[in-house]
Amino acid sequence: MKKITSSVVQFRGTHYAFGYHQGMLLKHHILLKNRENQWKVRTPLFSIDIQETKRIFQEIAPAIWEELEGFAEALEWPMKRVLLEFGGYRVKLNRSGCSILTGKDYLIRNYDYHPKTYDGIFSVFQPADSGYAVIGVTQKVTGRCDGMNEHGLTMGYTFMHRKRPRDGFVCHMIGRIVLETCANIEEAVSLLKQIPHRGSFSYVLFDKNHTEATIVEASPRNVEVRKGTACTNHFQVMKEENRNYLKDSERRLDMMENHSSNLLNKEEAFQLLNGTENGVFSKLYGQWAGTIHTSAYFPSTLEAWLALGGDQQPVTFDFASWLKGNDFPISEMTGMIDTAIPFVHMEKADWFKEKSKK
Repeated sequence: MKKITSSVVQFRGTHYAFGYHQGMLLKHHILLKNRENQWKVRTPLFSIDIQETKRIFQEIAPAIWEELEGFAEALEWPMKRVLLEFGGYRVKLNRSGCSILTGKDYLIRNYDYHPKTYDGIFSVFQPADSGYAVIGVTQKVTGRCDGMNEHGLTMGYTFMHRKRPRDGFVCHMIGRIVLETCANIEEAVSLLKQIPHRGSFSYVLFDKNHTEATIVEASPRNVEVRKGTACTNHFQVMKEENRNYLKDSERRLDMMENHSSNLLNKEEAFQLLNGTENGVFSKLYGQWAGTIHTSAYFPSTLEAWLALGGDQQPVTFDFASWLKGNDFPISEMTGMIDTAIPFVHMEKADWFKEKSKK
């Protein structure tokens, strides 16, 4: 068992100031040192065009571009390197898992991925220039792998496949843009139909105005919309896009749907996903599909829960109170995870060993 931590970063101000603040927090952090080493053996399978990236950000989410400029100043980096690490446009994707369950006023999500990719940051940001306040878990620092905004719109995504990527935004930056710019499910669906997708993911959307979640199946080639209470790692409408092996994804989906989520209260639903012996929680860390955190968002009360590792009592965050100016009293969370693999935000975590074994 490994003890892991996650920082709680709270900020109110402009996007540029937020970018500068985050850059200063990371300037001498092991997270960036590890990523620099990782790039030495993981050649990017994409190109970065600064002007094209700036153009599309200014068209869809101009304030986030200003945040990236804040990073550049704080880190004293050229913009091309900032976009490589934090841009979220034209970025290679790795395989992952993830399970999402929705019910009466909750969206609960297991984030399944590889420890050497985990930021270890829970972010709460209230912009002073444009966009909605958002609480959620970061991915590649600027992105959000799950979260909720001030209007109660909640979002989480699940990986589908890596086949035939195209130029476009990656999942975590899409999640960030959805939460910052959309007030409800209808606006989020409209955005997801318009934004260019690099990879194939399902985006689960839930808000206080609906009794059932909306699931947007998105690939670089098509976008379809359906209703549902649970989502794992295969499309149900765009079946032609699916991978060949779906057994584990179908097993986790059946397990959640068979528990009749509308009959589970929020504590029971959280335990279903976070309990290590219940069949949804995954320990496949070496296969890029181990559960690192379980998060929960409650649109009506604007409350959020987060637990690192399994069989945990979640830390509770009163987002509604925070929006009134009351900061959270904690700056760090801890948890226990059953793996020996190093976490990129805590210890040396390069990819040299993996390469030497091939």
